[in-house]
Amino acid sequence: MGLTIYLSGEIHTDWRDRIIDGAQGLDVTFSGPVTDHAASDDCGVAILGAEQSKYWHDHKGAMVNALRTRKGIADADIVVVRFGDKYKQWNAAFDAGYASALGKSLVILQPEDHDHALKEVDAAALAVAREPEQVVDILRYVLTGQLPG
Repeated sequence: MGLTIYLSGEIHTDWRDRIIDGAQGLDVTFSGPVTDHAASDDCGVAILGAEQSKYWHDHKGAMVNALRTRKGIADADIVVVRFGDKYKQWNAAFDAGYASALGKSLVILQPEDHDHALKEVDAAALAVAREPEQVVDILRYVLTGQLPG
């Protein structure tokens, strides 16, 4: 019973690597957004042509990235969405809402001080984890029935 996991959210820390490394040996496949910030920002104009306005530059990139994101979420069994400390991650909130609307199993990964701001997002999730290793423990339990330790 393999699982496809889409890892959404902030791209400035190593949380994805910690989950992927911790899940070694489990029957899981991971996907996610492009985590090269410059490539993600510039993909629209690199493919569709330059824009004078920063708004339209960003808009083209958002549209092209949405193609990848929607496909990844649609194909996923579980969507893990990380909200980090430093940056406003409106895209992560969108991804959580989109995954929930599709009926995907949703795991939110967030620091405790985000609990109030994300209460509606958390209410749509099946689990709210604090550390990437807890996400790995969830995946292990789902696939094998084994508890941590």
